[in-house]
This record gives sequence, structure tokens and C-alpha cells, in this order.
Amino acid sequence: MISASRSDSDRWQTISSVSHFANDHVAVSTELVRTPTRLQPREWTVVKRKSAVVVAAVTVEGSIVLIRQERIAIRDTIWEMPAGQVDQLCGTGSFKDVAMRELREETGYELAENGELVFLGEFFSSAGFTDERAFLFLAKSVRRSARGHAHDETEAILECREFPPDAIRAMIADNEIRDANTLCVFARLMARGLWPTT
Repeated sequence: MISASRSDSDRWQTISSVSHFANDHVAVSTELVRTPTRLQPREWTVVKRKSAVVVAAVTVEGSIVLIRQERIAIRDTIWEMPAGQVDQLCGTGSFKDVAMRELREETGYELAENGELVFLGEFFSSAGFTDERAFLFLAKSVRRSARGHAHDETEAILECREFPPDAIRAMIADNEIRDANTLCVFARLMARGLWPTT
């Protein structure tokens, strides 16, 4: 079987799509698709979600900012890097703008005077069933905003804390940090040599 390349993207053909459910956050459909490497179409159930941003926020002192949030789907409360769905990009808005807004709303932090926001790339959270794509950012250096946080009423953020980089590594190794967004940003920062040192 021939492997599909990026140039094959225009050779995917949707034969049919039957919608089962849709709301403001997610849509579920069964799709019949012909791929670049198969003559016979394949049927697949697909979950479509809005894009998201994920922000690794590093303080001036080199600590990482995490939030502890209740997650109904897993019936648990977990530590995560701040993240949020991209509802829409208005006017001259960008994913960077959304990332900065999510950072301030969820944590109450913002870029310090000489801080910068670095785009780290993107990833698919679970390409086997959803098209959800997350755009990853490193915000360095950050400080507490005088305006504080502005949690959305649908969120259940219980706590926001700064952790030294070694503590984050230990939390990952001990399975205390378990969400894909945080693990992916950590991997990307490590691979690019951007993980802060204590």
C-alpha cells in the first residue's frame, strides 16, 4: 500500500456525509470517503470540533503556570496548561490573540514588558476519530495581570499555581499530569530545547 503524502490532500473525496448530532462545540457524522491509496470508499464516524489553542506560560523566574480544573467527561480534577477553543477569528485577530486572551482569562497572567509569544506548531488530539487541531504556544516571560482572571461560567477552574520545571517533569513521570494538551506542549518544548531549566 502506498503511503499518502501532504500533496495527496486534494485527492481525498467525500462521497457522502450523514449528520447525527451537532451543537456549538461538536458535530458527529458518518462519512463515506475515498482516500488517495484505496479504490473502495471507507465509512467512518467523525467528530468535528473547533480548533483550540494551548499555552505554556513561563514566568520571569522560570516557573510554569498550571490550572487545576474539573473535567466532567472523566469525572476528575486535573492539572493542565491553559487552553481554549477558537470560536472565531474576527477582523485582524489571530490564533496568537486567542492564546493571549485564554492565558489571561484562565490564569490571570499576561506577558511581561519584554515577554514574547512563540508559536510551537500544531497537533491533532486524536486523529482516529476527530479533526480537532490544537495550536501550541510558549508565552515567556509572564507575570500576574492587575486585572486578574476572568473565568468563563462554563469552566470549573479551582486553582492556578506556578511550578518549577522539575516539578512538572515529576508530575508527568508520576502520571499526575494526564491531559494530551499539556503532554504535547511538554514534548514539543523538550524536542526544541525550549523547556526552562531551574
